[in-house]
Amino acid sequence: MIERFYVNAQLAPGPLTLTGDEAHHLAHVRRCQVGDRVHLFNGDGLEYPAQLVHVNKRGVELDVQSGLAISREADRTLWMAAPIPKGDRAQFLIEKLTEIGAAAFIPLHTQRSIVQPRAAKLDKWHRTVIEASKQCGRNRLMTVEPMQTWESFLQRPDLQTHDKRLAHPEGVSWPGSASAAQPMTLAVGPEGGFTPAEIEQARAHGWQVVKLGASILRIETAALALAALALMGR
Repeated sequence: MIERFYVNAQLAPGPLTLTGDEAHHLAHVRRCQVGDRVHLFNGDGLEYPAQLVHVNKRGVELDVQSGLAISREADRTLWMAAPIPKGDRAQFLIEKLTEIGAAAFIPLHTQRSIVQPRAAKLDKWHRTVIEASKQCGRNRLMTVEPMQTWESFLQRPDLQTHDKRLAHPEGVSWPGSASAAQPMTLAVGPEGGFTPAEIEQARAHGWQVVKLGASILRIETAALALAALALMGR
Protein backbone atom coordinates (compact mmCIF):
# COMPACT_ATOMS: atom_id res chain seq x y z
CA MET A 1 0.00 0.00 0.00
CA ILE A 2 1.33 3.45 -0.94
CA GLU A 3 2.02 5.67 2.07
CA ARG A 4 -0.48 8.51 2.65
CA PHE A 5 0.30 11.90 4.19
CA TYR A 6 -1.90 14.85 5.14
CA VAL A 7 -1.16 18.40 3.94
CA ASN A 8 -2.99 21.30 5.58
CA ALA A 9 -2.89 23.46 2.46
CA GLN A 10 -4.09 23.63 -1.12
CA LEU A 11 -2.55 21.00 -3.36
CA ALA A 12 -1.76 21.39 -7.06
CA PRO A 13 0.64 19.86 -9.59
CA GLY A 14 4.22 21.01 -9.11
CA PRO A 15 6.87 21.28 -6.39
CA LEU A 16 5.86 21.18 -2.72
CA THR A 17 7.93 21.45 0.46
CA LEU A 18 6.37 19.46 3.28
CA THR A 19 7.34 20.50 6.82
CA GLY A 20 6.35 19.75 10.39
CA ASP A 21 5.03 16.49 11.80
CA GLU A 22 4.10 14.96 8.45
CA ALA A 23 7.55 15.64 6.99
CA HIS A 24 9.13 14.01 10.05
CA HIS A 25 6.77 11.05 9.74
CA LEU A 26 7.55 10.63 6.04
CA ALA A 27 11.33 10.90 6.29
CA HIS A 28 12.19 9.56 9.75
CA VAL A 29 9.34 7.27 10.79
CA ARG A 30 8.33 5.71 7.48
CA ARG A 31 11.88 6.22 6.13
CA CYS A 32 10.79 7.08 2.61
CA GLN A 33 13.66 7.54 0.17
CA VAL A 34 14.25 9.87 -2.77
CA GLY A 35 12.32 8.49 -5.72
CA ASP A 36 9.61 6.88 -3.56
CA ARG A 37 6.00 7.58 -4.49
CA VAL A 38 3.45 8.63 -1.90
CA HIS A 39 -0.12 9.93 -1.89
CA LEU A 40 -1.09 13.29 -0.37
CA PHE A 41 -4.52 14.49 0.70
CA ASN A 42 -5.90 17.66 2.29
CA GLY A 43 -9.58 16.83 2.81
CA ASP A 44 -10.85 18.25 -0.48
CA GLY A 45 -11.88 14.78 -1.66
CA LEU A 46 -8.96 14.24 -4.02
CA GLU A 47 -5.82 12.14 -3.66
CA TYR A 48 -2.57 13.55 -5.04
CA PRO A 49 0.21 11.19 -6.18
CA ALA A 50 3.66 12.64 -5.48
CA GLN A 51 7.31 11.62 -5.74
CA LEU A 52 9.93 12.34 -3.10
CA VAL A 53 12.62 14.57 -4.63
CA HIS A 54 14.82 15.73 -1.76
CA VAL A 55 15.11 15.64 2.05
CA ASN A 56 16.82 18.47 3.96
CA LYS A 57 16.64 20.27 7.30
CA ARG A 58 13.79 22.49 6.08
CA GLY A 59 11.58 19.56 5.23
CA VAL A 60 10.78 17.17 2.41
CA GLU A 61 10.55 18.26 -1.22
CA LEU A 62 7.96 16.52 -3.36
CA ASP A 63 6.84 16.66 -6.98
CA VAL A 64 3.03 16.62 -6.85
CA GLN A 65 0.89 15.31 -9.70
CA SER A 66 -2.73 16.07 -10.56
CA GLY A 67 -5.32 15.09 -7.99
CA LEU A 68 -7.33 11.90 -8.51
CA ALA A 69 -11.05 11.79 -7.68
CA ILE A 70 -10.91 8.69 -5.49
CA SER A 71 -13.86 8.50 -3.11
CA ARG A 72 -13.90 6.14 -0.16
CA GLU A 73 -16.89 7.81 1.48
CA ALA A 74 -20.02 6.03 2.65
CA ASP A 75 -23.10 6.11 0.43
CA ARG A 76 -25.04 7.90 3.16
CA THR A 77 -24.13 11.17 4.89
CA LEU A 78 -24.11 10.34 8.60
CA TRP A 79 -23.83 12.67 11.58
CA MET A 80 -23.29 11.28 15.09
CA ALA A 81 -24.15 13.31 18.19
CA ALA A 82 -23.16 12.07 21.66
CA PRO A 83 -21.79 13.24 25.01
CA ILE A 84 -18.07 12.75 25.49
CA PRO A 85 -17.06 9.45 27.14
CA LYS A 86 -14.47 9.50 29.92
CA GLY A 87 -10.73 9.18 29.33
CA ASP A 88 -9.31 7.68 26.15
CA ARG A 89 -12.69 6.31 25.11
CA ALA A 90 -13.48 9.65 23.41
CA GLN A 91 -10.43 9.37 21.16
CA PHE A 92 -11.32 5.74 20.41
CA LEU A 93 -14.87 6.79 19.43
CA ILE A 94 -13.65 9.52 17.07
CA GLU A 95 -11.07 7.23 15.48
CA LYS A 96 -13.62 4.49 14.79
CA LEU A 97 -16.34 6.85 13.56
CA THR A 98 -13.79 8.16 11.05
CA GLU A 99 -12.95 4.64 9.91
CA ILE A 100 -16.62 3.62 9.62
CA GLY A 101 -17.37 6.66 7.45
CA ALA A 102 -19.27 9.21 9.56
CA ALA A 103 -19.25 12.72 8.11
CA ALA A 104 -19.52 14.64 11.38
CA PHE A 105 -19.32 14.16 15.13
CA ILE A 106 -21.17 16.60 17.40
CA PRO A 107 -20.26 16.52 21.13
CA LEU A 108 -23.42 17.01 23.21
CA HIS A 109 -24.03 18.57 26.58
CA THR A 110 -27.08 16.91 28.13
CA GLN A 111 -28.57 17.06 31.62
CA ARG A 112 -26.57 14.02 32.72
CA SER A 113 -23.33 14.77 30.84
CA ILE A 114 -20.10 14.52 32.81
CA VAL A 115 -17.15 15.37 30.52
CA GLN A 116 -16.62 18.94 29.23
CA PRO A 117 -13.91 19.01 26.52
CA ARG A 118 -11.38 21.85 26.42
CA ALA A 119 -10.18 23.54 23.24
CA ALA A 120 -6.97 21.49 23.37
CA LYS A 121 -9.06 18.32 23.17
CA LEU A 122 -10.71 19.50 19.95
CA ASP A 123 -7.26 20.00 18.41
CA LYS A 124 -6.21 16.53 19.55
CA TRP A 125 -9.37 14.97 18.11
CA HIS A 126 -8.78 16.73 14.79
CA ARG A 127 -5.37 15.05 14.69
CA THR A 128 -7.05 11.74 15.51
CA VAL A 129 -9.33 12.20 12.50
CA ILE A 130 -6.32 12.88 10.26
CA GLU A 131 -4.43 9.82 11.46
CA ALA A 132 -7.49 7.58 11.06
CA SER A 133 -8.10 8.99 7.56
CA LYS A 134 -4.50 8.26 6.57
CA GLN A 135 -4.97 4.66 7.65
CA CYS A 136 -8.41 3.97 6.19
CA GLY A 137 -7.95 5.87 2.92
CA ARG A 138 -10.59 8.58 3.29
CA ASN A 139 -9.89 11.76 1.33
CA ARG A 140 -12.46 13.84 3.23
CA LEU A 141 -12.05 14.54 6.93
CA MET A 142 -14.81 13.84 9.41
CA THR A 143 -15.80 17.13 11.06
CA VAL A 144 -15.64 17.39 14.86
CA GLU A 145 -17.88 20.29 15.88
CA PRO A 146 -17.75 22.34 19.09
CA MET A 147 -19.91 21.10 21.96
CA GLN A 148 -23.62 21.94 21.73
CA THR A 149 -26.45 21.70 24.23
CA TRP A 150 -29.15 19.14 23.47
CA GLU A 151 -31.79 21.89 23.20
CA SER A 152 -29.80 23.97 20.68
CA PHE A 153 -28.86 20.89 18.67
CA LEU A 154 -32.50 19.83 18.27
CA GLN A 155 -33.35 23.25 16.82
CA ARG A 156 -30.71 23.26 14.09
CA PRO A 157 -32.32 24.07 10.71
CA ASP A 158 -29.87 21.82 8.85
CA LEU A 159 -31.40 18.77 10.55
CA GLN A 160 -34.83 19.35 9.03
CA THR A 161 -34.22 17.07 6.03
CA HIS A 162 -32.37 14.36 8.02
CA ASP A 163 -33.65 10.97 9.12
CA LYS A 164 -33.15 11.51 12.90
CA ARG A 165 -32.82 8.60 15.37
CA LEU A 166 -32.12 8.58 19.10
CA ALA A 167 -30.92 5.50 20.98
CA HIS A 168 -32.83 4.51 24.12
CA PRO A 169 -33.58 1.12 25.73
CA GLU A 170 -37.34 1.75 25.55
CA GLY A 171 -37.37 2.59 21.86
CA VAL A 172 -38.59 0.53 18.92
CA SER A 173 -36.45 -1.96 17.00
CA TRP A 174 -34.23 -0.41 14.36
CA PRO A 175 -36.52 0.44 11.42
CA GLY A 176 -35.48 0.05 7.83
CA SER A 177 -33.86 3.09 6.28
CA ALA A 178 -35.19 5.22 3.48
CA SER A 179 -33.04 6.02 0.46
CA ALA A 180 -29.34 6.34 1.19
CA ALA A 181 -29.58 9.74 -0.48
CA GLN A 182 -31.29 11.05 2.68
CA PRO A 183 -28.78 12.19 5.32
CA MET A 184 -29.12 10.58 8.75
CA THR A 185 -28.34 11.94 12.20
CA LEU A 186 -27.99 9.65 15.21
CA ALA A 187 -27.88 10.60 18.88
CA VAL A 188 -26.65 8.67 21.91
CA GLY A 189 -27.18 9.76 25.50
CA PRO A 190 -24.70 9.97 28.41
CA GLU A 191 -23.86 7.12 30.77
CA GLY A 192 -27.05 7.82 32.74
CA GLY A 193 -29.13 8.09 29.57
CA PHE A 194 -31.32 10.87 28.22
CA THR A 195 -33.88 12.18 30.68
CA PRO A 196 -37.58 11.61 29.88
CA ALA A 197 -37.90 15.34 29.15
CA GLU A 198 -35.01 15.22 26.65
CA ILE A 199 -36.58 12.25 24.88
CA GLU A 200 -39.90 14.06 24.59
CA GLN A 201 -38.10 17.12 23.22
CA ALA A 202 -36.55 14.92 20.55
CA ARG A 203 -39.89 13.37 19.61
CA ALA A 204 -41.39 16.85 19.30
CA HIS A 205 -38.66 17.65 16.74
CA GLY A 206 -39.34 14.56 14.63
CA TRP A 207 -36.83 12.09 16.07
CA GLN A 208 -37.45 8.33 16.16
CA VAL A 209 -36.50 6.57 19.41
CA VAL A 210 -34.79 3.22 18.69
CA LYS A 211 -33.23 0.49 20.80
CA LEU A 212 -30.12 -1.64 20.39
CA GLY A 213 -31.07 -4.85 22.17
CA ALA A 214 -31.67 -5.58 25.84
CA SER A 215 -28.29 -4.64 27.35
CA ILE A 216 -27.22 -1.15 28.41
CA LEU A 217 -24.31 0.01 26.24
CA ARG A 218 -21.54 2.50 26.86
CA ILE A 219 -21.59 5.72 24.84
CA GLU A 220 -18.94 4.63 22.34
CA THR A 221 -20.40 1.12 21.93
CA ALA A 222 -23.90 2.44 21.22
CA ALA A 223 -22.59 5.13 18.85
CA LEU A 224 -20.51 2.71 16.79
CA ALA A 225 -23.30 0.10 16.68
CA LEU A 226 -25.76 2.71 15.43
CA ALA A 227 -23.31 4.05 12.86
CA ALA A 228 -22.67 0.54 11.51
CA LEU A 229 -26.42 -0.14 11.19
CA ALA A 230 -27.00 3.13 9.38
CA LEU A 231 -24.09 2.84 6.96
CA MET A 232 -24.81 -0.78 6.07
CA GLY A 233 -28.14 0.43 4.67
CA ARG A 234 -30.25 -1.37 7.26
